Amino acid sequence: MNNFLFGIYPYIAITVMLLGSIIRYDQDPFSWKSKSSQILRRRQFVIGSVLFHVGVLVIFFGHLVGLLTPIAVFDALGISHGAKQVLAMTAGGIAGVMALVGGGMLLHRRLTDPRVRAHTTLADTGILALLVAQLVLGLMTILVSMQHLDGHEMTRLMSWAQGIVYFRAGAADHLVGVHWLFKLHILLGLTIFLLFPFTRLVHMISAPVRYLWRPGYQIVRTKRQPAKRHPAE
Repeated sequence: MNNFLFGIYPYIAITVMLLGSIIRYDQDPFSWKSKSSQILRRRQFVIGSVLFHVGVLVIFFGHLVGLLTPIAVFDALGISHGAKQVLAMTAGGIAGVMALVGGGMLLHRRLTDPRVRAHTTLADTGILALLVAQLVLGLMTILVSMQHLDGHEMTRLMSWAQGIVYFRAGAADHLVGVHWLFKLHILLGLTIFLLFPFTRLVHMISAPVRYLWRPGYQIVRTKRQPAKRHPAE
């Protein structure tokens, strides 16, 4: 079971996320949007959205760099495993609290405001609830990490992630004996990847980069002279 959950399921989730996103964009591009409800109720939205998005972005890129950077790079830079763990706990904790507060505000808004709720689908509420649950699990793993600051378990998580990304055999073996909170956090994250192309999360990978090289347009209004009336002959 460990091999399936952490050795095979990651590839299933990532494949569905990539292929599903491509197919959705090709077949139904007009559904590729965030469907913002700001116009329905601005209160709570701005603060909650900023806290949530900034926190999630910091967490995402923190995980990306922290998990996929080879351990040898940190060793070469003189950064000990314990120091990296403390840095990850501090930065991740601050960003996690920001995202959790913002996500809680957005979820409360969707569940309690009648106008917003009327325009909210089950997928919208469900994926936001899963993200909030994932943030809670992430913050809970910090409490576990505080019990061992040597960075040993963190290196096991790094070895697993790099094993999956670089197609190394036996990647799941690195998670044998890892605390169940880390495993649950990973599984929920993979499930969010699996659901990604079927929700509004697809707007995350939409950026108006084409506007950087698109030729400029200028709308010019011409003044039309009123038609001259010819005198009757």
